[in-house]
Amino acid sequence: MTAGPARPWLVLAGLALGVTVTNGFARFAYGLMLPAMKSEMGWNFAQAGWLNTANALGYIAGAVLTMLLIRRISPSRLFAFGLITTTLALLATGLNAALWWQTLWRILAGIFGAMSFSTAGALTAGLFRDDPRRNALAIAILFGSGGGLGIVLSGAGLPLMLDAYGPGAWPMGWIAIGIVSLSFLPLGLWAALQLRPPAQSQAAATPLPLRRMLPEIAGYAGFGLGYIVYLTFLSAWMTEQAAGAGFIALVWVILGLCICLSPLVWRPVLARYASGVPLALILTGIAIGSALPVVLPNGAALLLSAVVFGLSVFMAPGAVTNFARQNLPPESWARAISLFTVVFAVAQTLGPYGAGLVGDRFDNIGVSLVAAAGLLLVGAVIAVLQKPL
Repeated sequence: MTAGPARPWLVLAGLALGVTVTNGFARFAYGLMLPAMKSEMGWNFAQAGWLNTANALGYIAGAVLTMLLIRRISPSRLFAFGLITTTLALLATGLNAALWWQTLWRILAGIFGAMSFSTAGALTAGLFRDDPRRNALAIAILFGSGGGLGIVLSGAGLPLMLDAYGPGAWPMGWIAIGIVSLSFLPLGLWAALQLRPPAQSQAAATPLPLRRMLPEIAGYAGFGLGYIVYLTFLSAWMTEQAAGAGFIALVWVILGLCICLSPLVWRPVLARYASGVPLALILTGIAIGSALPVVLPNGAALLLSAVVFGLSVFMAPGAVTNFARQNLPPESWARAISLFTVVFAVAQTLGPYGAGLVGDRFDNIGVSLVAAAGLLLVGAVIAVLQKPL
């Protein structure tokens, strides 16, 4: 891609809607659906966590597959394919309650979502090549506002729908999410068509400086291990604390709105630093947000937790994407982002199921939230050691 598209901000909007589908819906709407599905099917916390682990396993496969395909297939085509197939997977999730069916489509949503998500970052990194400030803002908007919109829409509708119609209405929730995703396809696919970077030939590829990138990679692994616990089990924890559907919806909408606003908070940091400082600061914010509801178990702390967590969580992908853009040549961006995605995917696979086991062991999922905060702080300490390449 030698020149940017004629309408880069509209292209960015289409790419961000792709992240809404592949991240906001396919990854995190399950956290809102989990209490109803857990109640309806009689699952324990480990079984409930398994479906997000299944999704993460698919995400690993999709991230690895993207790393292999990116040398031969244009990122824009992988983005479009992933967006279409993730939408179909969301629709299929609501058609059958059997655990094998749920596992199948959660895995497929992970595979296809990873294709679209990792290539969206590489495509956005090329929108404003000669303007570092606009480039940092575009990357932050992609991950923040794109994913945040999905959480706002899910949080505003799903808890109230399930409260009105009962836990047996969870299939309607997945089908509604699938229909909304279908409405986002036209702009998302149009955006992909405006960006036609060539596939990266194996002969032209330069090796990534993996050894010098280790602190950033390890810090991002800490992100994968820790962040997913909050988004998977927050609604279940609030339900255990006898929170009403209206309050659960309020917390999730605030969470999503803060995710949407997070690019404005972090743009100066992302533009200024080519080191691991942005990732370290972001992980610290996520850790604080994860622990607050347990350390201070009241409504005000829950709302503050949603604000702190929301202002930080989706900026971690933005931090590593920005790190790649500032430190590596353009032909290495997609491979570097795919590598970060694989590391992240492997780490987050352990999170939901492990957190469920801890929650079952102590009969309190709040213990898992505190443990996740500890892992995030370890990741922050490692990430701050990353120097510019």
